[in-house]
Amino acid sequence: MKAVCWQGTNKVEVETVPDPKIINPRDAIVKITSTAICGSDLHLYNGYNPAMKPGDILGHEFMGEIVELGSAFKNGNIHNKGKDLAIGDRVVVPFTISCGSCFFCNRDLWSLCDNSNPNAWMAEKMMGHSPSGLFGYSHLTGGYAGGQAEYARVPFADVGLFKIPDGLADEQVLFFTDIFPTGYMAAENCDIQPGDTVAIWGCGPVGQFAIRSAFMLGAGRVIAIDRVPERLQMAKDGGAEILNYEEIEVGEALKEMTGGMGPDSVMDAVGMEAHGMGLEGFYDKAMQAVRLETDRPNVLRQAIVACRKGGTVSVPGVYTGFVDKIPMGAFMNKGLTMKTGQTHVHRYLERLLERVQNGDIDPSFVITHRLPLEQAPHGYEIFKDKKDNCIKIVLKPGQAA
Repeated sequence: MKAVCWQGTNKVEVETVPDPKIINPRDAIVKITSTAICGSDLHLYNGYNPAMKPGDILGHEFMGEIVELGSAFKNGNIHNKGKDLAIGDRVVVPFTISCGSCFFCNRDLWSLCDNSNPNAWMAEKMMGHSPSGLFGYSHLTGGYAGGQAEYARVPFADVGLFKIPDGLADEQVLFFTDIFPTGYMAAENCDIQPGDTVAIWGCGPVGQFAIRSAFMLGAGRVIAIDRVPERLQMAKDGGAEILNYEEIEVGEALKEMTGGMGPDSVMDAVGMEAHGMGLEGFYDKAMQAVRLETDRPNVLRQAIVACRKGGTVSVPGVYTGFVDKIPMGAFMNKGLTMKTGQTHVHRYLERLLERVQNGDIDPSFVITHRLPLEQAPHGYEIFKDKKDNCIKIVLKPGQAA
């Protein structure tokens, strides 16, 4: 089959690799009909994850059709909703891999599954404990082959695969795999009360879904912060007030817009590769270059300082290691709460499907580019460099180049 393989910093290639095979009884093989490039894939593309190996198959946002099921499905030796799965079913695949029966899965904390990361020891050395396995996201989270390919093996398929009802196009449901529930959970983590003001740094795909989710959860105002014109325009189209951080001092602007109080909640939808301005930006890049910090937390610092007293800091942006100069004095003395984590995708699938079916949102709004799988290297380039007004790319396996 054809698959998008990581070959080093700023280099991906579409290669012919062996087709996936059933390994465990609860596995499924999915023929992929749509897949996408995620902003967090750029962290791998840019070389910031040391647990990547040349040839690793990328991608964790994918969906398709079941073409093979493991023996547990045939023997009835399964649990949960998997009893209903059959060859030919159309499914989306959550990017988090979850067993469905451990301490954390039983508490609806799917991205913390204790049984799906075979390389948990690696994560434990950095983080103390391991998150769940993730598709296509380095050997730190299991080394699983990703979904920017023609086929994928899905472990614990009875728990993970989510059947899509008839009448919905791929582009309406593809982002159930990650960015829609990620934006929604990030907004939910803001503990939004009716009429609240939410400030969101980062108007990439996750930020766009967070904006719309915040309004769905009752926010009165959403203030979106970025510097890329097309992203700011998409945020404005979603109802947000916008700030370009290259043109205005964001902290002062937020005070002015909120009568001096600050936003009720703030969100870092940027993560480890934030672009800082002036001396602070230079400091973070220098520290990262010499490995004295792994991540650039410029946005997280701004968000903590900007948030009103007693407010909430929501962090869907990905961080992988260590950061410097976090204003813990502001965080503690203002009595802030921080909520973060990889998304518990399984928790949100039913309610987001209902939102789409009710017409509350059409997730395809975020797509700017549709490319054949073979053009993935070009897609990564324009997505990273923000060329051609690129915000979100969907890749189509089997489509002619």
